[in-house]
Amino acid sequence: MDIVYPRCCGLDIHKKTVVACVIVPGAAGQPRKEMRTFGTMTADLLELADWLDARGVTHAAMESTGPYWKPVWNVLEGSLTLLLANAHHIKAVPGRKTDIKDAEWIADLLRHGLIQGSFVPDRDGRELRELTRYRTTLVQERTTVINRLQKTLEGANIKLAAVASDILGKSGRQMLEALVAGETDAAALAQLAKGRMQQKRPALEQALAGRVAAHQRFLVAQQLAHIDFLDEAITRASTELAERLRPGERAALDRLDTIPGVGRRTAEVLIAEIGADVTRFPTAGHLASWAGMCPGNRESAGKRLSGKTRKGSKWLRTALVEAAQAAGRSKTTYLGAQYRRLIPRCGKKRAAVAVGHSILVIAYSLLTRETDYQDLGPQYFDQRERTALEKRLVRRLEALGHKVTLEPLSA
Repeated sequence: MDIVYPRCCGLDIHKKTVVACVIVPGAAGQPRKEMRTFGTMTADLLELADWLDARGVTHAAMESTGPYWKPVWNVLEGSLTLLLANAHHIKAVPGRKTDIKDAEWIADLLRHGLIQGSFVPDRDGRELRELTRYRTTLVQERTTVINRLQKTLEGANIKLAAVASDILGKSGRQMLEALVAGETDAAALAQLAKGRMQQKRPALEQALAGRVAAHQRFLVAQQLAHIDFLDEAITRASTELAERLRPGERAALDRLDTIPGVGRRTAEVLIAEIGADVTRFPTAGHLASWAGMCPGNRESAGKRLSGKTRKGSKWLRTALVEAAQAAGRSKTTYLGAQYRRLIPRCGKKRAAVAVGHSILVIAYSLLTRETDYQDLGPQYFDQRERTALEKRLVRRLEALGHKVTLEPLSA
């Protein structure tokens, strides 16, 4: 096989050790391999960098092993070309599993150009990604605490969620705080309703007539405090993230914000996960495949066995599916029409994934063309298949015993 990188290194990374295998040209053109084990402290990694530099290594490859590859990448970045490989793609032959053999296997694959590196953003992009992912975990934790609060209220016979769509709205929050303070009169609690909730006061009186014990008041107070803490943490993370956005990312953020269902937070997640410069992906199809947002290919003997999507970034997939579900609630957009059109055929979950794929393709188009989103309208599919739709509706009416004559409306 052809030698692509004559001076390369394979790194097998663990929590406490890094096993390095260097391959360099030896006597008579034969490759010479050298093995060495380093620690993972910063001083040890700097020693690894010096060792690789002394041997003239130009390329190094490592597996994506949880978070353990990140310290090595941070130290070696800039001094040589790094490749982060998917561990599943470079799995060694069974029965030959040791740290030294793993490093040697990675080095051999890299030497012949058989490793495809994963997309790793630059340092600023990685910092932005860490902030968005941390904020996402805070939002998910907040949802968990709200569900826990709801369970506590159910255990106290408080059925506030059966009347109020948001138990933490302005009215619901005042009722819960009064409940924690010791108020037991359901009528007095219902009087705290504001705005449109005032129309539901009779139902609120019934919902708030519970059996609240002292320990449940304590739990509700702690859970409300926990939610307040998470709200402040989410706000601080969003502020820090906004300050770190570069001018090009801010412009891309404004373009993505024009897509139905994509809010500010979702747009920030998209920028952090795929970057503002998407030209590293040749087409929108390549981006969708990398993100795991397109049907998989599994065919044998001419039979399609499965169309299950491949694994991708769970952070990006979650954001796209949430945006698709939000867009699906719109009655006046193309994406909303697409979502409702797919539900009868494949269900809500698959329809959300399909619309999320469309959002990702739209995002790719907006970022490459540097334009804002132009909606096709909710009637796009009907206009595209106008003749077929008319025939189908006529047949249904004729099946019901009607005689149908189509006559266009006058201007």
